[in-house]
Amino acid sequence: MNVVIIKYNAGNIESVKNALRRIGVDAVITADHDAIRKADKVIFPGVGEASTTMAYLRKEGLDQLIPSLTQPVLGICLGLQLMCSHSEENDTPCLGIFDERVKRFMPEKGKEFTDKVPHMGWNAIFHLKSGIFSPAMEQQYVYFVHSYYASVGEHTAATCNYIVPFSAALHKDNFYATQFHPEKSGDVGSLILKNFIHI
Repeated sequence: MNVVIIKYNAGNIESVKNALRRIGVDAVITADHDAIRKADKVIFPGVGEASTTMAYLRKEGLDQLIPSLTQPVLGICLGLQLMCSHSEENDTPCLGIFDERVKRFMPEKGKEFTDKVPHMGWNAIFHLKSGIFSPAMEQQYVYFVHSYYASVGEHTAATCNYIVPFSAALHKDNFYATQFHPEKSGDVGSLILKNFIHI
């Protein structure tokens, strides 16, 4: 199994590689276009800011490469947001793989101390609709760290509630994405990664 993690100017790449190693997968971190195209599975992780990251992807031609991939691709956190059509973070056009738009969490007036931004911690996911999930994962807890979210829409594959309902995961054709971090989500996250590897 040839698994590639796309290398770009975003964090958490090594933690994803370590999580894959724990489930017996030795992934390669690379930005080489040929290596990415030839991979059996591609993971597009990310922690960072949308506009500077999209500028980097355009500079390296990854903005054209990623949407053209035909093998299973898994976006994580910022990876999910960049796979959407647009992000409110610095008014950024994104890759357009998913139609959903990315918005900033806005606590209701008077709830700024209870509905903190960024959303950070463990929350349940539900309404699971993708092969990366197992039925037993319904209402299981996974780990989130984010200030922006993808709206619930046509490609929503899992939902979470924090201030508003949002897409905890998206799925369209060969493209999968999670807003939460499977590499930091314990046994549930490990199983999600295993399910993706075995698609």
